Amino acid sequence: MSSQINRREWLKSSALLTAGLTLGTTGLQTVAAKNKAVERLRQLNYTLESKLAIDLPPLRARLFANENPFGPSPKAKKAIIDAIAMSYQYPFLAMRDLQKMIADKEGVSMEQILMGAGSSELLLSAAIIYAAKGGHIVTADPSYMDLIETAAELGASIEKVPLDVTYTHDLGAMEKKITAKTSLVYICNPNNPTGTILPADKLRAFCETVSKKVPIFIDEAYIDYADPAKTASMIECVRKGQNVIIARTFSKLHAFAGLRVGYVIAQPEVIKLLGKYASGGSDMSATSIQGAMASYQDAEYMIYAKTQNTTSKEFLYQTLKAEGYEYVPSHTNFVIFPLKMQATKFRDEMMKRGVGVRSWEFAGKQWCRISIGTLDDMKIFASAFKELS
Repeated sequence: MSSQINRREWLKSSALLTAGLTLGTTGLQTVAAKNKAVERLRQLNYTLESKLAIDLPPLRARLFANENPFGPSPKAKKAIIDAIAMSYQYPFLAMRDLQKMIADKEGVSMEQILMGAGSSELLLSAAIIYAAKGGHIVTADPSYMDLIETAAELGASIEKVPLDVTYTHDLGAMEKKITAKTSLVYICNPNNPTGTILPADKLRAFCETVSKKVPIFIDEAYIDYADPAKTASMIECVRKGQNVIIARTFSKLHAFAGLRVGYVIAQPEVIKLLGKYASGGSDMSATSIQGAMASYQDAEYMIYAKTQNTTSKEFLYQTLKAEGYEYVPSHTNFVIFPLKMQATKFRDEMMKRGVGVRSWEFAGKQWCRISIGTLDDMKIFASAFKELS
């Protein structure tokens, strides 16, 4: 295990080193002294997913990583295969073609888009930018923590605002935590790990007001799963000139978690800032780019994958209800529910039964998060779950 390193940890260590060099030797030493971030990252820490993949035998149901088990569309697969012949060339022009395709669909300029190998490197870039000079970042708790944890490692102070009673972002409470020192507001919508969404009109009004005072970073990794009638992308805020940054990824509904394609949309001056610590898409492979272009245009398959996700999710809901469990209604490809036993014990017991899940503790409760799998995956989960419920 000591010879291997997790992708996110490698990105973090590289980004932190780059930031340290930019700040100068004194800056790097200060960050390391305060947080021991660089030292910790160089010790090759692993995320839970990596530990599971390395330490355990193959799982019967892999339900811990929020992947789309129905896979990329057939058109995307064909495009990937066809791209192999020319993959000896750097895909500069193809990357620009994908960027233009996104720009045209979203009604923004190409200068408002920054591409990346998944959204992880773009989140890291934002963490570096907005943690600089003792940044102050406001976020929900719990929420997705990649940007937040990296910013904290770089010296930013983090203001965590508890979710409301419906386990949704409390925008009013978050706005009250904004001070003259606040450098960024981070919102994951739909939220991970709760799967909840913010109504479009409510979030739109928040962006209209708050973006005049501080940048707002909205992580829309799971937006493709949400019902457009209940929420909407805030890319429209960028089109209106507001200081809002939108992160999108092909890793979820498009099923590109292992192919690595993502992007952010923001104002041109913000894109230039973020581009200082990101690849700008130059580390995306030729095959991934061609696959992404095919998938981006394959609306029919996206409907199929979303429908399959809903079928599996409804089966999970019925399983939980039958065993007397409540759950948080999800607008994503995962569901979280409160447990009747200690969360890590439940997780470990499920692992023994060949089912990978995630555990959480918040709001005074123990929680399990289940990534939605195929219907067969969910039946395997149900069988193991009934032994513990």
